[in-house]
Amino acid sequence: MTPALELPMLAAGETPANTPTQTERPGGVRRFRVDGMDCAACAKTVGKTVSAVAGVASAEVSFGTATMFVVGDATDVDVLRAVSRAGYRARPADRVAQESDAPFWRRDARAMSTTVSVALLMIAVVASLISAPRAIAEPLYLLSMAVGGWPVARAAVAALRRRSLDMNVLMTLAAVGAVGIGAYAEGAWVLVLFAVGTSLEAMALERSRRSVRALMDLAPAQARILVDGQERVVAVDAVLPDDQVLVRPGERLPLDGVVADGCSSVDQSPITGESVPVDKQPGDTVFAGTLNTNGALVIRVTRPSADSTLSRVAALVEDAQGSRAPAERFIDHFARIYTPLVFVAALIVATVPVVFGGDFDTWLYRALALLIVACPCSLVISVPVAVVSAIGAAAHRGILIKGGAALEELARVDLVALDKTGTLTLGLPQLRSVVPTDGLSADEALGLMAAVEARSEHPLAAAIRRAARERGLSADSVESFESLPGRGAQARVGGREIWVGGPRLVAERTDGDASELTTLHEAGQTALALGEGDRLLAVFGLADQQRAESAQLAAQLRDAGVPRVVMLTGDAEPVARSIAEQAGLSEWRAELLPEDKLRAVEELQDQGHVVAMVGDGVNDAPALAAARVGVAMGAAGSDVALQSADLALMSDRLDRLPEAIALARKARGIMRVNVIASLAVKGVFIVLAPLGFVTLVLAVAADMGMSLAVTLNALRLLRGTHTDAPAPAVLT
Repeated sequence: MTPALELPMLAAGETPANTPTQTERPGGVRRFRVDGMDCAACAKTVGKTVSAVAGVASAEVSFGTATMFVVGDATDVDVLRAVSRAGYRARPADRVAQESDAPFWRRDARAMSTTVSVALLMIAVVASLISAPRAIAEPLYLLSMAVGGWPVARAAVAALRRRSLDMNVLMTLAAVGAVGIGAYAEGAWVLVLFAVGTSLEAMALERSRRSVRALMDLAPAQARILVDGQERVVAVDAVLPDDQVLVRPGERLPLDGVVADGCSSVDQSPITGESVPVDKQPGDTVFAGTLNTNGALVIRVTRPSADSTLSRVAALVEDAQGSRAPAERFIDHFARIYTPLVFVAALIVATVPVVFGGDFDTWLYRALALLIVACPCSLVISVPVAVVSAIGAAAHRGILIKGGAALEELARVDLVALDKTGTLTLGLPQLRSVVPTDGLSADEALGLMAAVEARSEHPLAAAIRRAARERGLSADSVESFESLPGRGAQARVGGREIWVGGPRLVAERTDGDASELTTLHEAGQTALALGEGDRLLAVFGLADQQRAESAQLAAQLRDAGVPRVVMLTGDAEPVARSIAEQAGLSEWRAELLPEDKLRAVEELQDQGHVVAMVGDGVNDAPALAAARVGVAMGAAGSDVALQSADLALMSDRLDRLPEAIALARKARGIMRVNVIASLAVKGVFIVLAPLGFVTLVLAVAADMGMSLAVTLNALRLLRGTHTDAPAPAVLT
């Protein structure tokens, strides 16, 4: 137990101070939040600008999560100034939670300037409508451009320094060109509409990004520990493994641990996605961020705060959201070619017709409209915003998808391979039948069997003892016990020499008919015999308990678009057949070693299938790694499963798998719609702009409207999830 004097004390409602910050990651990598980024090009501009700072070894920026990771010894101040020079705003990640309750317009400098620029533009429009002198209206237009366009211009300058043509450069050139030909009103509308569109888009993206931050904020910042029977409220970072924490009804658990005292129901939905609270009693595992509902619990802490399951899940989901899907990489490559080509086309439109006698202002105006159309914003964000939303939505269902690539592969799955033990079944053998053969009653036979198995740690022995306890049978004392490796065991029980074992031991000890064992084996049960001397006293049939949801799994997978489901197991053929039939599966492969499962997965993939392998044990690891999508069952609290699987089902719920596949397919559909719609709009306006059918205002409205449309379309994936974290309880 940690001495009381070593723990920082907190008053009620006070936030922890002088505790380890979450800004730094292992290895000296600092994490920042970046506000104001509207597309992947913005993220590249920020990354290149910060990378050029003295003392920065590398800077990696994820547009999807608005996160920047910086390696090097440059100060935070230098990093923040560099981001500001690029036209954006950054904050150390540990300050985000402190500012998250502030209104969006107070947290985003662009939103504030946009609000002012809109007001100035409205005043300028009113001045024009009432025929005010140009000396009044035009300065108002210019002022609205300066206020709304200043962040855009700063970002454009930073992009040009990095030799990049992003949306800020294109919009700035369009606005400057409009002023150059005297189109003050249209120039103002260009920048203000662009600023309004980016602010609305940022607000929509913020909702998607909050889906993960809400997870990270679930665990309270304080814990009530017990020291010599006294309660002390301390910062969670100060609590060490083996400390005892008191959690009252209605409070969230601050750390991972094991129930040491008390009974209650705990809402584990933030971790496992389960909608019904789970009963907890001494010895049960509990997780940080879950809600204690109706009884006080004393928890023995097993992990420090930074290593809790909630922290690891939140970090892994955030990393996954920042990963790049294959479709996103293709679109980025397309945009790098598309934007310069359209820019060159705009130059041609502005110059070639003029050489042949065209009006300079007319053709420059059309070139500016084409320049705005060249902005690939809606196209570039069409995929990452869907990836961010889908992974965040899955996390709230207790499904961890490890990145955009895994999401795309999951959407393409057409065959699911399932392990049996621990996946289709609970991995918990149960006694199914007792067949006495020598005049004993079933209870007498079970009592003798439980006595012999009293010292065995085998799962089948545990099932026998459990069945005896459930029937209220007390085992006789065992005077001697001897293990018979590979065959069974024997012991003296009540003065009788009793043995237990399988068909091999039965063949050695008896000359009688062992057809009962064969019958049970063919029925899919594991058969154990009880005997004395050369007599067979009884035969016991045991079988693994099938998961309740496995009976509907095949139908649910078919509904999700997966036509073929195969079970791969190391069990014998009769057992495999019995479980497969109960689960409604028509295809299975039995008696497989780990390397056989690996070969089976490779064979199925060689046939052209996109295979998802579902398993929970170490023996499934080779097959999980070989499959296009490896799915780990019951990953809550498991370091290996969380790190190695492409998809982790945090609870032991198989029905989460069809949900995950359906979500991935929906996300893929949204990506396709977003990309096709963006390309279609771009194509139409590229044709119409040089012909004079597109005004600057219409070009901006179409471009930003499309960007907002693809963002809102992707946010449909978040339906049914709550992205706002509840306010942490204050310990008193």
